[in-house]
Amino acid sequence: MLMLPLLLVSMDVSVLYFAIPAISADLEPTGTQQLWIFDIYAFVLAGLLMTMGSLGDRVGRRRLLLTGAAAFGAASLVAAYANSAETLIVARAVLGIGGATLMPSTMALVRTMFTDPGQRAKAVGLWSGVMTAGIALGSVMSGVLVEYFWWGSVFLVNLPAMALLLVLGPVLLPESKNPHPGRFDLLSVPLSMAAVLPLVYGLKEIPSEGWHVRYVMSVTVGLLFGALFVHRQRTAASPLIPPALFRGHGFTPAVVLNLVSAFGLMGSSYFTTQYLQSVLDKSALEAALWALLPSVFIGFAAPLAMRLVQRGVERAYVVAGGFVVAACGYALLVLADTGSLWLVLAACGVMAGGIVAVMSQLTDLALGAAPVEKAGTASSLMETGTEFGGALSMAVLGSIGTAVYHHEMPASAPDAARETLGGALAVAGQLPQSAGQALATAARKAFTSGMHGAAIAGAVLLLAAAVPAARALRGIRVRETADTQNAGRADAISPSGV
Repeated sequence: MLMLPLLLVSMDVSVLYFAIPAISADLEPTGTQQLWIFDIYAFVLAGLLMTMGSLGDRVGRRRLLLTGAAAFGAASLVAAYANSAETLIVARAVLGIGGATLMPSTMALVRTMFTDPGQRAKAVGLWSGVMTAGIALGSVMSGVLVEYFWWGSVFLVNLPAMALLLVLGPVLLPESKNPHPGRFDLLSVPLSMAAVLPLVYGLKEIPSEGWHVRYVMSVTVGLLFGALFVHRQRTAASPLIPPALFRGHGFTPAVVLNLVSAFGLMGSSYFTTQYLQSVLDKSALEAALWALLPSVFIGFAAPLAMRLVQRGVERAYVVAGGFVVAACGYALLVLADTGSLWLVLAACGVMAGGIVAVMSQLTDLALGAAPVEKAGTASSLMETGTEFGGALSMAVLGSIGTAVYHHEMPASAPDAARETLGGALAVAGQLPQSAGQALATAARKAFTSGMHGAAIAGAVLLLAAAVPAARALRGIRVRETADTQNAGRADAISPSGV
């Protein structure tokens, strides 16, 4: 039941990948409106995660989950039949609000429903796999639906699932909340959004637009408000994010290392999706279908990591090993040339498998280290770290790849061709056949070289993360919670516990 909303929320991150051309033809948005149609969901989602996680601890995680499901379903219906770009932008924003309630609520309910550490580890592993697979599945689903139906159908698929959640959720899901939440700090809400939104926006735009003043200023403003937000949490009587949460045994390293793992996961996708479409010349739908193959590795990664930990392997070594495996995936990308389909798919699978193994263990550790009454807040911090890690990876690795691409392209190439691979292919299509083929070949080789440079940087980072992971997590155990112990004592004295 909890995996269903999680799957749909993660799918909505990528569900417009192949629907944008049809939306553009129907609604005729301006260039700015088209960007907002695509990006506003992720921006609102990232900006409200911490607020919604803390709110769920106060009003009840199930109540917030069901409220978010109703909003998500209603916004999906409006988005499907939107007759203007403005309406679709507003609907996508409401979808982001609903998504921000659903993601931390599902993770927090996993924490409260599965009090046994072994059962929780299995549930968290499934949670991590579903979230990662949903992003890949969303792009494929959008391609198939747009191929056979109208673009609004990509939103209508949310309705049956949300209706099922609203009907069965009150029956199957237990309610849980912090019995002593304290006053809700309203000032922290705009401060958190003022920190997250400009930071994520700037980091997402830098890879494609370059280090322009506007994006650098956006990142700077986000960091300044981030400092104000941290100060508020340290001085407020009832903060949105209690500083004591970071003193939980293993919580802080789990949050930091989760950000690094998200950096590794999202950084590769920035290049491999372009590689499949623009270097190998696959159609959008073909590229999406090929991109599903690495998900096979994801399906085995989290259960394998969980089994190793349950059999007595130190969690620190499993996490460090996952980073090393992911680094090997990046190393495989360095061996790719302009026709290495299977090598790139294998590299993506190895990298994603290693990262999902890491993320499942770190999520389990963070949830186990956090007090059960702060489960929503802890979940929102992990999710916010994931958003930051993904945005940062595209900024850093995207900039490295772009710099190498510029260096490798011939100085005689047109300016548009020297900017991006897409620009080069567009220019090549307007040139005589021989000259166009030569430019396209040079651009594809330059892009592949840029991917090599980013892959080397990614491999070095992940290998470097393995060492502090092994040290910081060594000896940390997920302690049995008080409610688990009480349940055990109750079983011992009840007839059913015989």
